[in-house]
Amino acid sequence: MRIFSALYTRVMQWARHRHAPWYLAALSFAESSFFPVPPDVMLAPMSLARPNRALTLAALTTAASVVGGLLGYAIGFYALQWVEPLLVDAGYYEKYLQVREWFGEWGFWAIFIAGFSPIPYKLFTISAGALSMALLPFVVASLVGRGLRFFLVAGLMAWGGERMERRLHHYIDALGWLTLLVVAVIVIVYKL
Repeated sequence: MRIFSALYTRVMQWARHRHAPWYLAALSFAESSFFPVPPDVMLAPMSLARPNRALTLAALTTAASVVGGLLGYAIGFYALQWVEPLLVDAGYYEKYLQVREWFGEWGFWAIFIAGFSPIPYKLFTISAGALSMALLPFVVASLVGRGLRFFLVAGLMAWGGERMERRLHHYIDALGWLTLLVVAVIVIVYKL
């Protein structure tokens, strides 16, 4: 069954849509403070679909993410008592407590690493505000960490360009089924 091919074609059409950069900016902003889906899921196909705009898209993603991070900081600084129950309900509270410990130890470097890594960045932005981290180091670490990550993703996709897009389209069904199989195995192993 070739269901992933059709999905891939649709995603690439969406990535070329004239409003796609606005959606990317909104997702980048939201992910940094409260939304669970990382912007890489939009940035990668958009950079693949428009390799000549990849660096512009990376810059847009970085800027929107840092501004969203400032909202996360404000949430932690001004509204932590209202957000804590939401962190508990969403299953993020234990991770949030771990992040607070990391801040006590590494501060600036915790934000930098979180900005670059797949660790939920929103936990770090909220923690930075809750612990009253100095704003300038927070912004600098966010810009550098998030920028490195998003420029790397966009650059790799642009580098692959049309050839990568064609090759990926050719193998997308096999990759999709393989991914589902791996997820199923992980779930089964985790349940046992």
